[in-house]
Amino acid sequence: MKKVLFLSAVLALASCKKEQEPFGKSTETTTETYSEGESAEVKTPEALGKSIFEGKGNCISCHQVDQKVIGPSIQEIGKIYKDKKGDIVTFLKGNADPIVDPSQFSVMKTNFPVTQAMSDEELKAIEAYIYSNLK
Repeated sequence: MKKVLFLSAVLALASCKKEQEPFGKSTETTTETYSEGESAEVKTPEALGKSIFEGKGNCISCHQVDQKVIGPSIQEIGKIYKDKKGDIVTFLKGNADPIVDPSQFSVMKTNFPVTQAMSDEELKAIEAYIYSNLK
């Protein structure tokens, strides 16, 4: 008798189970939203540049806003590039000579794989952030 009750319970549960559709023929629609990280958010170029500078670029580890740490300050970089009409984006792509502190170039050069992997939009945002710190 216990076997019959157990079998009945199993059959009852099995009959209540939702029938699955064959793969690819589901009637349900699912939507997923994907984000491409920092650049997918709507930000001003300066805000995007700051988030990259402090985040995935890790530039902040060597460059502070108003003081030299390992590399020159952001303000010094911005002033020199502005005065000499330099192109920060071209430099970050590895296609221009250093104009701020050539003696530190070998240290900066090790970071080019990071900056060369960035999009033009990201590099221009970093440039905008640097220039936004000029007094």
